[in-house]
Amino acid sequence: MLLEHYSELAETAGVFIHEIKNHLSTLTLNMQLLAEDFENPQTPRERRALDRINRLQSECTRLVEVSNDFLRFTRVKDLQLRPYDLSKVLEELVEFFEPTARSENVRVNVYLPADLPPVHLDPDLFKQALLNLLLNAQQAMPQGGEITLLAREEAPWLVMQVIDTGSGIAPEVLENMFKPFYSTKSGGSGLGLPTARKVLEAHGGSLEAESAPGKGTRFTLKLPIRPPILTPAGPADLVVETPSRDSQP
Repeated sequence: MLLEHYSELAETAGVFIHEIKNHLSTLTLNMQLLAEDFENPQTPRERRALDRINRLQSECTRLVEVSNDFLRFTRVKDLQLRPYDLSKVLEELVEFFEPTARSENVRVNVYLPADLPPVHLDPDLFKQALLNLLLNAQQAMPQGGEITLLAREEAPWLVMQVIDTGSGIAPEVLENMFKPFYSTKSGGSGLGLPTARKVLEAHGGSLEAESAPGKGTRFTLKLPIRPPILTPAGPADLVVETPSRDSQP
């Protein structure tokens, strides 16, 4: 009953946010047209008007970003799980993230055993959750530093850790950081980490954090290992399951 109530509430919230985004699109378009009228301000009054228009445009953009974050948070429920090679999934994500990290003087180290078992993932959602953790780690190191990704098998779990050399997290922040809309960052929606934990829990796993001021932060992710029936060949990034005889037409 509680699950049905939550699903109904999430669906209603999603429709509501979509409606807000439609109005924001109209508002943003009119702001753009208004800005064009003041493209070359000639008086102090016109310059003030253009500055206010630009600020309103920024606020509209920010509201759209928060709306998108909220939609991602509410929609983490029905995952498309298939067995994947975690190393291939991480390779794609790190390749995407590294240019941003390098621009902030952050080095990414990846240490994975060669014999990690496949894990059942919704790869797009899992990458988004992990990207949230990587961005969080990067933002904790404004002067640069290192992010280390580790993984190991601890049956029945595959355990992965994201470790940074950042400034660490105060105990009161650590206690609340997975609560929706809780944020200590200017402009933060407070939904990145709650969404990441929700994604891991939807996979049947968990996400925890350990930190202390001045000692960096370590996120620990756990994914259940569910042994699939494997074929010897198939795409490198996807471990293909062979249907059982009973399931064949």
